[in-house]
Amino acid sequence: MTARRGLLIILSSPSGAGKSTLAARLRDWDPTIRFSVSATTRAPRPGEMDGREYHFIDEPRFKRMVSDGDMLEHAHVFGNFYGSPKGPVEQAITEGCDVLFDIDWQGAQQIRNSSLQDSVLSIFLLPPSIGELHRRLISRAQDDMATVERRMKRSWDEISHWDSYDYVLVNDDLDATERQLQTIIDAERMRRPRQPGLTDVVRRLQMEFEDTAL
Repeated sequence: MTARRGLLIILSSPSGAGKSTLAARLRDWDPTIRFSVSATTRAPRPGEMDGREYHFIDEPRFKRMVSDGDMLEHAHVFGNFYGSPKGPVEQAITEGCDVLFDIDWQGAQQIRNSSLQDSVLSIFLLPPSIGELHRRLISRAQDDMATVERRMKRSWDEISHWDSYDYVLVNDDLDATERQLQTIIDAERMRRPRQPGLTDVVRRLQMEFEDTAL
């Protein structure tokens, strides 16, 4: 049977709701899932490596890629540009590989309106409470308090777009949410439109039936 067309899996949430952790867990669950490494104009954080967490590029180059149509989606967030290079994603989807995106609602909307929209599976993660969201942002110790507060103020704008996603999960238990994500992906992979070889199988069965029919 011809290999299925790959999924373009979008995982979104407000900062601190767990999307990066769950994205990493999904890749541990299925190492064949490719992670879309975004490009950004922000400086690397301690421990980050170019080409692994992000492609770190300067602003002029980023803008050239956008104007040349080489970004599948892009956004300006907290003073920096973020975007997803288009070519590697298109190639992976065509080859039947799933590609995972850890992006915000703006990027998700752009991808849903792109030429790859038929391959999109979008999932939004909600925090169990705003208080818990704030606690997680502080406990991960990645940002100063001013940045934490900016992220908190932006969180409601993120959450307000929850109903534009295919699936919405409340991440109140990391292990349970991971299992739910696995179930969703397994089911979406089996959808009839994602299995182009099924038509040939049915035709073969029809021919066998006609050959053996009395």
